[in-house]
Amino acid sequence: MRNFQRRMPELLSEIEATEPGRYRHPQWWIDALRLAYPHQWESILVESNRHPPMVLRVNRRRLSPEAYLEKLKPLDFPARALGQHAVLLEKPCRVERLPGFAAGEVSVQDAGAQRAGLLLDARDGMRVLDACAAPGGKTGHLLELADCELLAVDSDGVRAKRIQENLSRLKLSAKVVVADCREPEVFSEGRPFDRILLDAPCSASGVVRRRPDIKWLRRRTDTAEFGRTQARLLDALWRVLAPGGKLLYATCSVFPEENHAQVREFLARQPEAGLLPLPKFPGWSEDARGQILPNGESDGFFYALLEKPSARVER
Repeated sequence: MRNFQRRMPELLSEIEATEPGRYRHPQWWIDALRLAYPHQWESILVESNRHPPMVLRVNRRRLSPEAYLEKLKPLDFPARALGQHAVLLEKPCRVERLPGFAAGEVSVQDAGAQRAGLLLDARDGMRVLDACAAPGGKTGHLLELADCELLAVDSDGVRAKRIQENLSRLKLSAKVVVADCREPEVFSEGRPFDRILLDAPCSASGVVRRRPDIKWLRRRTDTAEFGRTQARLLDALWRVLAPGGKLLYATCSVFPEENHAQVREFLARQPEAGLLPLPKFPGWSEDARGQILPNGESDGFFYALLEKPSARVER
């Protein structure tokens, strides 16, 4: 430490002269982003080092975003609506201070993560599977949007308990099961699902500003391992999707091999599957192909909406 104090300007200059030192990311990560996003890689790195925004999801069963903003005004919580059910706080705060949080009026959920519930288009009476569901943010959002028969499945028993805790606060209910989503026949009860949300395990490269240790713990080879798991999950869950049903593939990654490439390979294995266009939501910056890059309002996410034909197509 004494040596560092004596040589601080010199050592800091040496660090800043390297890309890992300047961008605070491993070199392989920087190289991967530069290859995938030749015009945006620097902004992705800069955003990934910033403090993440605190975004709330307003429970539409209780009140509107506009009504919740009115509740915040006298409490000196500067905030603005982001569209749909999202409200961005200008300054983060402890959830206990948020009016209506304990009563289930709002939840903390990134604006990009809120896309999942909206894109899945679950409707009243549908049978819905939330796969890899813990800690339950998207589970709660789906139930706020529709009166559906929802099954939430996660392989981690400890994390699965958080699903139930979140639902209890929201005063919503779903069946929560601890199981491996790569073996859906174990929990599907022989009944197909009208909608499936697959929030697949991934590198979490789109949310590293919330967990900075991720970028230093990950290795370049990890994405290939995640890719194999993602492919197995897609193939397995496709088997229990009802004809005419929709499966939303989601990751919190910005690496194409976990996103566009994964979907492209799935479509090659399942040529009858249809890739549906995604709507653009006002106020949220995103790539037209489903990739949301980290920005001042959202973390990095990817979405692809797949549809199973109503009847098998003869070829």
